[in-house]
Amino acid sequence: MAFDPNLDKNMFSESVDFEKTKITVGVFSYNESPPKLQISRENKNAEGELNFAKLGRMTKEEAEKVLPLMKKALDSM
Repeated sequence: MAFDPNLDKNMFSESVDFEKTKITVGVFSYNESPPKLQISRENKNAEGELNFAKLGRMTKEEAEKVLPLMKKALDSM
């Protein structure tokens, strides 16, 4: 079964911008399934365009700014 974007419901999404990256916290429900938390990273290239990247590890500054977004996301679940 292939992913169908029409079945993916975005229930919450908020981002934090940093100098070279952007982290987004979202809550999604696919095909009416229980909502799930998603955290993603986009890195800025030399032209300032954003490209998807694995989140991997976060700095202390990133974690401190993302935690409040995660708490807001949990309230929407």
